[in-house]
Formats: sequence, C-alpha cells, structure tokens
Amino acid sequence: MAEYRLPGHEARQARPTDYENRLNRRWIKSMSKLKTVGSYQSEMTLRETERAIKLIKDTFEVQLANALNLERISAPLFVRTDSGLNDDLNGVERPVSFDLKCDGSSAVIVHSLAKWKRMALKAYGFSEGEGLYTDMNAIRRDEELDNLHSIYVDQWDWERIITPHERTMDFLCQTVRKISSCICQTLSEIRAVFPSLPTLLKEEVFFVSSQELEDQYPGLSPKQRERACAREHRTIFITQIGDNLKSGIRHDGRAPDYDDWALNGDLLYWNDVLEDVFEISSMGIRVNAASLKSQLEKSGTTDRMKYPYHQQIASEQLPLTIGGGIGQSRLCMLLLQKAHIGEVQVSIWPEDMLDECEKAGMVIL
Repeated sequence: MAEYRLPGHEARQARPTDYENRLNRRWIKSMSKLKTVGSYQSEMTLRETERAIKLIKDTFEVQLANALNLERISAPLFVRTDSGLNDDLNGVERPVSFDLKCDGSSAVIVHSLAKWKRMALKAYGFSEGEGLYTDMNAIRRDEELDNLHSIYVDQWDWERIITPHERTMDFLCQTVRKISSCICQTLSEIRAVFPSLPTLLKEEVFFVSSQELEDQYPGLSPKQRERACAREHRTIFITQIGDNLKSGIRHDGRAPDYDDWALNGDLLYWNDVLEDVFEISSMGIRVNAASLKSQLEKSGTTDRMKYPYHQQIASEQLPLTIGGGIGQSRLCMLLLQKAHIGEVQVSIWPEDMLDECEKAGMVIL
C-alpha cells in the first residue's frame, strides 16, 4: 500500500521529559488495543472521504435540529476554572489548563458543554419545547487511544427545555428514537451520493437498563454485556448509568451533577467493520434539585454546591432540560465504514500506532 503519512505525523520530540515518557508508555499500552480488521480497505479515497464527512455533518445537524426543535448557537472552547462549568466526565480526567495574562486567573479547555448548555438556555431566553445545539470541540488529554478514542473530541452538544411532566423514561426513549431516525435518514442521504457504501443500520432501538444487563449477563464485564446485547439487537440504548448496581459496582462512570442517573443512557450500535459495540451518544434528562443533592451526596462531592451552576439548580433557577452529545467523528466513522477514528479527523497519534494503522490499511488523516 502507498504511504499516506500526512503532515504533522513525522516529528517526535528529542529527549522527552519524564512525564512524556510516562505518557508514551501509556500510549504504547493503548496501542495494544488497536483492533485491526482482516483485509480492511476503505471504500473511499481521501478526497471522497472529506466530501462525505461534510455531507454527513451538514445533513445530520439539519435532521437533528428539525426533529428536536433545536437552534444552533456559538459555544466556548474553554471556561474559567472556578466556574464549575467543565464536565468532569468520569471524575478522574484532567482538563488542559492555562493562565490568562489579562487578569492572572486560570481557564480550562472543556471536556464537554453539559453544564454550560443549561445555563445558556436560560441566558438566551429559550422556552419549554425549544433547545439549542452547538459544534463542540474539546481536548481530553487522558483518553486511552484506540480505534474509537482520540484526544480531540468533536460532537454536536444539544440541550432542550422540558416540563416537569416530561422528566420520565418514556420521554427519554421517545427522544432516543428521534435521534436514531435522524441517523438512519442521514445514512440514506449519504448512500444516495455514495451508493457503494455497504453500511447497514437498524433504526429500531432496543431499550435495556444497566441492571437488566447485569442480571442477564452476571459473569460478564459491563463492556462485554454491551457487546453481547449489541451483537444481538444491533441498535441499543442502555439506561440508568452512573449509580451502583446490585453487585455494588457501576456499569460506567457519570459525573453526579448533570445527568439524572435514573433517567439517562448511552446509544450504541453494532459496528460491522470492527465487529464490536460502538457508542454514538451519551445523553439524559438532567438533574433537578432533588437528584442533584442525592447524587452529590452519593459521590462525596457536595463541595460543588459552592458553584453558581449548582446553586441555581438547587434553587430551581435553571430550566429543567434533556440533552446529550453526539460524536461527529464517531458518526462519520460509523456511516462511512471506517476502522479508525483517525480516518475521519485530524489528531495526534503515537508513532507506533501510525505504523500499525498503515500496515492495516487505515489511512490516518
């Protein structure tokens, strides 16, 4: 195969620091998770891929905005450290931080906009039934790199105001079905332009709680349960993620201050190229005053109540909302049948991972 090593992948720093050495060792470990796929070869050239990426993004965001009644707004790349607005993800990831020359304060590059969006809905004067979406870009420096994970994150972050009566599992599932329909409609549009694409998706969503998965597959890990369920049903939504299960462990981590752990979930597909489960979206109905208090106590993070965002939820000054993030590169990867996320986005990868990808036929941008 011809060499497609693109600019930006050649240079490596001489005499790395001890910290960089530790990172390199972790990258090498994560490279061992790289999944190669038999005689994989993309159906598209680089330029066709770029055209398809733009078409997917343009098409899907219109579909999503129409289905959920969302309006696009501008979004921050970074927020002040003391604002409490950055998403803590699983609670252990370190944000990229920097100081501001203008006033000596510090800022962090966002992990996501889960909290910021809810405050923006109030600031922009949105009403019940209306919502917003953004093009969110983030850096997740502690991500374990593999076929699906990059330090660069791009997603549609969306949030919509709901009524107290809509804080139900039924309403959450209705919203998930709309998103699944948008994804399948986007696929139809892409296949009309690129008819050779072999992508097949199932629009109907199978809903299952994290506890039901544990009950059904008690001897498997959470990821293995997801894999078994997605292999059987192809499109699944796993609900109620973040709290401890009967076994005493969580299905997966969730920050305690945006999703209500009883009313959230992950939208997953079966990926035929990787022959594995594939997460497209994490979303949920957001915490109200009661669930925020409960989840902060369970997680031992009641100190967060010092932040304006948390105080406004506790005093019911912020609207009730539902929201989530939908991976842009993830969606492109799924619809275009790519084996590595680096085939649809530009990021930084370890040199040895680039070598392995090249041997496996994965053309990294």
